[in-house]
Amino acid sequence: MSAFYDFKVLLSNKKPFDLNQLRGKKVLIVNTASECGHTPQYAQLQELQEHFSDRLAIVAFPCNQFGGQEPGSGQEIQNFCSKNYHITFPLMQKCNVKGKDAHPLYQWLSQKELNGVADSSIKWNFQKYAINENGELAGVYPHGTDPTDPAIIDWIQQPTPF
Repeated sequence: MSAFYDFKVLLSNKKPFDLNQLRGKKVLIVNTASECGHTPQYAQLQELQEHFSDRLAIVAFPCNQFGGQEPGSGQEIQNFCSKNYHITFPLMQKCNVKGKDAHPLYQWLSQKELNGVADSSIKWNFQKYAINENGELAGVYPHGTDPTDPAIIDWIQQPTPF
């Protein structure tokens, strides 16, 4: 069974990003889309990143599997997010988050046999996966849950027992 920190992913500019560099922080993994009704959540994600930067990392994975709502290239998506939401958190290369071609990280996130915690299915853009400071799956928040929802804020603020 692989661990969260074992994954290496690609940024939107195709440069490698090692999730091991997030060790010791809580991480919120979000599948995103630029043309979705939930796209304004980018602003709340950025707000979380700024407010909790000492203990939280946001990592966005653009995906075009839900209604074709992320048709752009990596550079187009990065430009859109920078211009409209001024994001400073890492934006990864567009990928599949479900099905047989799902990115290995999303396979780990959604399959109990891989993550050791729970199975989940991704139903739409902006589903959030919470990873604790130990690299363990700590929760899943559906697409309709705002990033600044009290449940997410409470999770960010609670200490993780080591």
